[in-house]
Amino acid sequence: MTSRYAVIGNPIAQTKSPLIYQEFARQTGQDMSYEAIQAPLDGFAAALAAFHARGGKGINVAMPFKLEAFALATDLTQRAQLAGAVNVLRLDGERIFADNTDGVGLVRDIRVNLGVAFRAARVLLLGAGGAAHGAVLPLLEEQPALLAIANRTVAKAHALGAQFSRHGNVVAGGYADVAGEPFDLVINATPATPCGELPAVPAAAFRRCGLAYDLVYGKGLTPFLRFARESGAGHLADGTGMLLEQAAENFFIWRGIRPETRAMIQELSTPLV
Repeated sequence: MTSRYAVIGNPIAQTKSPLIYQEFARQTGQDMSYEAIQAPLDGFAAALAAFHARGGKGINVAMPFKLEAFALATDLTQRAQLAGAVNVLRLDGERIFADNTDGVGLVRDIRVNLGVAFRAARVLLLGAGGAAHGAVLPLLEEQPALLAIANRTVAKAHALGAQFSRHGNVVAGGYADVAGEPFDLVINATPATPCGELPAVPAAAFRRCGLAYDLVYGKGLTPFLRFARESGAGHLADGTGMLLEQAAENFFIWRGIRPETRAMIQELSTPLV
């Protein structure tokens, strides 16, 4: 019998998830379907219950429902608990298993696909919102020499740093606080804005031959990546690989098999020019 999966969000028309998971299913020989569901802003729980009643086995949670999905879960991984939000649910009878795989996807893309080592590296994470919350623990598990968190609202950066301080060497502050020694890896996890505003990171934060990584994908050379290149960063990457790697992790949670991602990363990537 075909197993049913879906992504629930609002809006949802822009999602690439059906394309990705249908290709994963074809590649691995899994009998499954995947659909996109747009739920009303106040209707996530009802949409989830209706999908479950129709035999749904799991869902991806898109914005703006990641906090609500967290509240509905019965079983949470440690990284989901610390992030306070989830992006994948597995529906096991009356139980709802939940995880946050965004940070795992980020780390795997950087370490495996881009070949950048974290151990002993100086890492700068820009932003202290939901995307940053999901990234901190997976980043610290790679044992960098330092993880610095910088945010426009300094109090939010301090709160995020304090939350994860026992998991590794974390410092937090404002953008002006990271103008000293440069970083091997600078990750932009600030929210995308309609006008594409640049976070106020100083040019001195980018190490020559270092990597600048923007979680936004499919936008080409974003203002952040353009500034990083002008500031001396030797390597640039957007979030396409992260998108595929977190999807592969979700697929493993659902089906117990990990699909290959490299071909789809190449297919979906937008030139950074």
